[in-house]
Amino acid sequence: MTTTFETQRAALADVVAIPVTPFAEDGSVDPAGYRALLRRLLDAGITTLTPNGNTGEFYALTPEERRTVTELTLEETGDGSSVLVGVGHDVPTAVASARHARDLGARMVMVHQPVHPYVSQSGWVDYHRAIAEAVPDLGVVPYIRNAQLTGARLAELADSCPNVIGVKYAVPDAAKFAAFARDAGLERFVWVAGLAEPYAPSYFSAGATGFTSGLVNVAPSVSLDMIGALRSGDYTTAMKVWEQIRRFEELRGANGSANNVTVVKEALASLGLCRREVRPPSRLLPEDERAEVAAIAAGWSV
Repeated sequence: MTTTFETQRAALADVVAIPVTPFAEDGSVDPAGYRALLRRLLDAGITTLTPNGNTGEFYALTPEERRTVTELTLEETGDGSSVLVGVGHDVPTAVASARHARDLGARMVMVHQPVHPYVSQSGWVDYHRAIAEAVPDLGVVPYIRNAQLTGARLAELADSCPNVIGVKYAVPDAAKFAAFARDAGLERFVWVAGLAEPYAPSYFSAGATGFTSGLVNVAPSVSLDMIGALRSGDYTTAMKVWEQIRRFEELRGANGSANNVTVVKEALASLGLCRREVRPPSRLLPEDERAEVAAIAAGWSV
């Protein structure tokens, strides 16, 4: 019987939350703190989670820590169809992580962009094909940050791997996204705006039906307000939400997104929900920016 992945596709057409990974005082992953953050998201109405995403400091976690984060997420949610587990690095590592997630009940994986200085377009297809073919029963979502990649290459991948069901598109160019999605097949995939709320209105206007979010860790209601407005085609309201989050996201995106995770954790720390510590190559915020982030977070209905 052919797998249709309809449940997984529906889960992608939503706020796709990227939980932070809280650290304990000794620097290790804090399981209790992580569970509490997940429960807060779930209780607020967030249903789709990506453990081991970039906001979760994927590249700063050890293999064992990544497995722990996956296990904690699936235990807390109890519904693998709404968990999109981040996998990556070399092909054997990505495959092992995907199989580990599948064995725990996950039904989708997101494949991080290949971290290699030399990525050919055909090599990109080969990399993702090797992972997708190893887990044909899982929905696979490539995370695309490569502006050189063409939509035709994604279509080529999906021709041989029908379990490639969605795309997290994170190239900061709405016109390029619109063309890429149509070249690949607009209706063929679920298109997730991978640059979160700041890009969601423009990407939705071009065909996206979901967006990722790190801000959702801090203010789930704000992200839900955005998806609600976009689903109804109310761009006036969506842009009011955009204005509400603008400064917070500007702080995250400054200097090549150097403080992308740091700002989120600082906001959580100001609310007493998480320690502020991040791992290198991220860093803590200076005191003046800490105060600004705290003031923004205090102003939201959280």
